[in-house]
Amino acid sequence: MNSISTRLQQVLTQIENAASTSCKKRCEINLLAVSKTKPVEQVMAVYALGQRKFGENYLQEAIEKITHLQQDSNYDDIEWHFIGPIQSNKTRPIAEHFDWVQSIDRLKVAQRLNDQRPAEMEKLNVCIQINISAEDSKSGADLQQARQLAEQVANLPNLVLRGIMAIPEKTDDLDKLKSQFNQLESLYLSLQHQYNQIDTLSMGMTNDMELAIAQGSNMVRVGTAIFGARS
Repeated sequence: MNSISTRLQQVLTQIENAASTSCKKRCEINLLAVSKTKPVEQVMAVYALGQRKFGENYLQEAIEKITHLQQDSNYDDIEWHFIGPIQSNKTRPIAEHFDWVQSIDRLKVAQRLNDQRPAEMEKLNVCIQINISAEDSKSGADLQQARQLAEQVANLPNLVLRGIMAIPEKTDDLDKLKSQFNQLESLYLSLQHQYNQIDTLSMGMTNDMELAIAQGSNMVRVGTAIFGARS
């Protein structure tokens, strides 16, 4: 079995090769290590290898990891991203513990995160989640809703709108996947033209990150390829 160190290096190499093929620099692509279901010891192991951005889907599990690592000042530079669906009655602990929220899909959630962000913390970085494949099982705004939501979120004083996030359809049809990535990139570039602070197109995961990078992604969310199969 490959070690975490070997798997992380393989992912970084994949990203570097995909960036090079797309005439981008490796430093332009951010890697978000998705550590959901993984013990805090594995987060610490990946941190020791230089990784600083971590994504979590499950709130209670994430808070336990964050709280544990906050007790050690050596981990002060971890950047925690919440990437899971958000129930409106769970916004307060998200606002109090995370640096980023990538799964804003409606104004009510954004407003609550804004209102519940502690005054002593920096503004909360957020991305709007897009349901690009219009699947009932997925959270996210459609393309038209996203434009209106972006305008509303950009006016909330305790949030910083940084971009968009999406989980494209799980399909072997590369043309369909490429089309969805293209639509997301078009929306991203349009919003970036309107809002100077937008700099993040979060799309692409373990199985499709090379294609996502080719289509404009500058943040890929990778779990299995780093940490191994989900527990």
